[in-house]
Amino acid sequence: MKTTLLLFGIATDLADSSSLTLELPNKSSVASFKEFLFNEFPEFRKMSSYAVAINESYASDDTLIRENDVIAIIPPVSGG
Repeated sequence: MKTTLLLFGIATDLADSSSLTLELPNKSSVASFKEFLFNEFPEFRKMSSYAVAINESYASDDTLIRENDVIAIIPPVSGG
C-alpha cells in the first residue's frame, strides 16, 4: 500500500529528504513500520527517540496504517 512519509528535524537530515512516498505491506502497524524504516534507513537508529503521527494524530505501536495515510516522524525538540 502506498503512504506518504513526512520527516522533521534531524530525521530530514538522516533521510536527506523532508517527504517520501513509501510502499508498505498491507495491514502494517506502526511497530512494523518502524522495523521497515530501520531496514530502509539504518541511520534512523541514531535517533534516541521520536514520535510517529498518522494523519496528524500521534500513533501507538499497535495502530494500523492504511492506504494513502500520511505518516510523520517527529524527533524530540530541544532549545530554549
